[in-house]
Formats: sequence, structure tokens, C-alpha cells
Amino acid sequence: MSGQRPDETGMTSSATVLIKGARPYGEGEPVDVLISDGQIREIATSLGVVDAEIVEANGQILLPGFVDLHTHLREPGREDTETIESGSAAAALGGYTAVFAMANTNPVADSHVVTDHVWRRGREVGLVDVYPVGAVTVGLEGKQLAEMGTMAAGVGAVRMFSDDGHCVYDPLIMRRALEYANSLGVLIAQHAEEPRLTVGAVAHEGPTAARLGLAGWPRAAEESIVARDALLARDAGARVHICHASTAGTVELVRWAKSQGISITAEVTPHHLLLDDSRLETYDAVNKVNPPLREPSDAAALRQALADGVVDCVATDHAPHAEQDKCCEFAVARPGMLGLQTALSIVVETMVRPGLLDWRGVARVMSERPADIVGLDEHGRPISVGEPANLVLVDPDATWTVHAGELASISANTPYEAMTLPGRVTATLLRGRITARDGEIVAPVSGYRPGGG
Repeated sequence: MSGQRPDETGMTSSATVLIKGARPYGEGEPVDVLISDGQIREIATSLGVVDAEIVEANGQILLPGFVDLHTHLREPGREDTETIESGSAAAALGGYTAVFAMANTNPVADSHVVTDHVWRRGREVGLVDVYPVGAVTVGLEGKQLAEMGTMAAGVGAVRMFSDDGHCVYDPLIMRRALEYANSLGVLIAQHAEEPRLTVGAVAHEGPTAARLGLAGWPRAAEESIVARDALLARDAGARVHICHASTAGTVELVRWAKSQGISITAEVTPHHLLLDDSRLETYDAVNKVNPPLREPSDAAALRQALADGVVDCVATDHAPHAEQDKCCEFAVARPGMLGLQTALSIVVETMVRPGLLDWRGVARVMSERPADIVGLDEHGRPISVGEPANLVLVDPDATWTVHAGELASISANTPYEAMTLPGRVTATLLRGRITARDGEIVAPVSGYRPGGG
């Protein structure tokens, strides 16, 4: 192995890595990829480099490292459920090189003090680039705009703001936020939920909820905010991003808004691509999520919209919760699911296997588009000479069975327990340094080892 050098996170990294026999984007014959000083230096067949760390790909697929626009790392405030360290490990094992940590922490990330802490802590851990998301309003209360300019100018250089978990429901506050964001060159990501339509709601409003006696959550609660914010973004000349789109109606509204030239983007979660409200039959709160699991027709519409580019990208909405917050009555359980380590496999199951996306399409929705939406320069780049070596190696033929106790997250609330899923990440590289390999974290900064549950 070659000598060690410090990278920009302060960790040491191997100066030279040689990936042998990989297929970029799953296309063509296998090639060797030579990486040094954090960049791709050469791509060719049968490269011979002695002084390098070798990764035998054996025909596996090489993609740009994944980017998650929607992650809950729970630090500060709920380190009993997740930390930046454990969440970064889950991300690296899932093939991610960049994640955006949502603002609903305790204290709320509504000041540069908190967002700068999240940024610095992510750099200290050094497994993925952790980008803090700033709150749109003080305390996520929807009443007063937070100091967006200060957060954008801070060490963390916040580039996306969201009250996720809460909707910016006041149209005047949302309008001002969009205008302010436009002047700052940052993005507003909206949790689309009209709160007056979801009072007491715990499940999708439909036949399943009615039969099970669960208070219903109408599609209109989401769709009315999507329509409103598209119009507000149009008038403000600003960009708006729709978090966790969950209905067929949202798909059509985003399609219409884009046809009108409105600068709107949308994400879909893996669980909304795969799961539906039939999962609620057991009253198991692991299936409670916000927005709720919808009907099979909504999931089908979301899959097609992702394939067509109407929905831009996949975002995990990784939401760890403590056991006591899930092992309780469905109505009082906290909403949310783990997602970082299972996201790729769910995309393979729902999009690649049915032929809706090829591997270049996977790169588009899990890496390139999310990086483009928030203006990342280092991530989501093409696999070519001179580009940053933020990469993920995937075995498309592998299968694996999900067990919560074997995931890196501190929490165990995965809806995929005991499911056998296709496709597996075998290596992740952040600026040329291997962060995860064969299901294990490589050289974490403080000795962290996965194995939550």
C-alpha cells in the first residue's frame, strides 16, 4: 500500500487506489480506474500499478457516489436514536458520499451555531460530506423567518432550507422565504402538508384506513400545498423543492408546473416507491411515516414519474426512532423509517428490475440530479479522468437479507426486516479514500463500528 496523506477532512487516505475490472454505469467491457490525490487519474483496460490499494471489482458496476437530499441524523438532541457518526456510517455503507441533514434537531438548526456544528461534526467523522439544512422559520414554528442569510454565510454554508416535519403553512411566510432564498441563491424544500386537513390523521385516507379505524390523511393535504407553492415560486422567480412526493396528484401538479417554466423539483422516497397502505393491516407502527404510505396506484405513478424525470430524484427521508417511539399504539407512534442502507436495493427492486431505469438512470436519480439541485460541485460528477473520485461500486447480482441489528444505525425501525433485496454496495470512496468495503466501515475517525439495533 502507498503512503498516507491527510485529506480535507483531516483524516488520512490512501494516495493511490486501483479499481480493477469495473463497468462504469454498467456499460461496455470492464476497465481499470486509477485514483490518486482524490481524483480519477486514468481509465483503461489492464492498468498495472504496483504501489496502490487494489479493489477487485470483477465486473461490478461503478457509479458516482450517491447524494441524499433528505436525511435525519438527530444530532444534536436525540443521540439515543442516531448520531452524525452512526448516520454517516449508514450512509457510507449505503453508497452515499454526501447527505443533507434536516433541521428538526433539538435545538432546531435555525441558527449558524447549530448548522456550523453539524458541518464540523460531519467533517470530523469524515465518512460522508454532511451538509446541514437550515430551518426556514424560527423553531420550525412557521411564524418568523430564521436567519437564513447568516446560516448561508456560516462555516456550514447552508444551501438548502426546510422546516421538514412541519409545513411552512402560512402563504405569506412561504412567499417571503422564497423571495429571500432567491436573493441568497439557496433552495427552499417544502414538507407539503396543509395542517388543517391532517389534524389527528395517521394513515392515508382510503378504504384501508376506514376499515382499520385509522384517521385518514387526504391526498389533498399534500397536493394543495404543492399547487400553492408552485404559484408562489413562479411569482417570486424562485426555486422550490417538494420533499417526499407521495401521490399521483402531486406528480401531475409537478408535471404541470414544469411545463409552465416554474423552477420546481421533487423527490420520492424508496418506501413510497415500494410500499403501500396494505402494510397497515398489522397495525405495526414501523409502517407509520409522514406522508403516509398511499395506495398501489400512487406508488405506480411515482415510479413512472421518476423514470420520466417528472420526479427528479430519490431521497431517503432516513428517520431513526427509539424503540419506545415505535413500539406503542399506532396513533401515538412517531412517523419515520430507516432508509440509507436499503435505498439502492429498493431502487433496484422497483426501477431497475422492471426496466424503468438502467444503471445510468440510477446514477441520474441517486447522484447527478440531487447534486445538481443543490449545486454541489464535487458530487454527482461523471466518471471520467480529472473528476473527483466520489464513487460507489455495486454488485448487481448480489442479494442480501435485511436485519435491523446488522445495520449501522442506532435505531431499528426498518420496514424491510427479513426482506431479501437485490443489489449490494461493495465499496464507497470519498475523494479517493475507501470509506466502506464489503459491508464494513473503513478507518472511521473515532473507531466507530456499525451494529446498531
